[in-house]
Amino acid sequence: MTTLKKGDQAPQFSGVDQDGKSHQLADYAGKKLVVFFYPKASTPGCTTEACDLRDNFERFRANNYALLGVSADSAKAQAKFRDKYELPFPLLADEDKSVINAFRVWGPKKFMGREYDGIHRTTFVIDENGIIDEVISEVKTKAHANQILGQ
Repeated sequence: MTTLKKGDQAPQFSGVDQDGKSHQLADYAGKKLVVFFYPKASTPGCTTEACDLRDNFERFRANNYALLGVSADSAKAQAKFRDKYELPFPLLADEDKSVINAFRVWGPKKFMGREYDGIHRTTFVIDENGIIDEVISEVKTKAHANQILGQ
């Protein structure tokens, strides 16, 4: 789905989180940034993935990583998701899909024989200089932190 790859400059995105706070790539200069796209807040796979990242949050912080979740959910849905599962990182409410489209993770999907357009669960690891260091399109929701950080 995505045509962005390791070594590419990360898109200069700007989005608003569950609290109305703006986030853009420049805010994370000097840090490694994990931008993880998920289809829908509070659904089983997305919850498993977000909770795995939450449970490993201190490992990310210790290695100079910031995390940013993104879906097309409303700010209200993102806030409910964050609060229910005590997620320690911002969740962008990308209702206009500007960030989703910038990272090219929107497109045709199949589920139970039905085709539709939606978000492809994809994670981008961006280095301190804004360069994509890794693209993970085969996300393991139960072990995503280890996919990013290693064992």
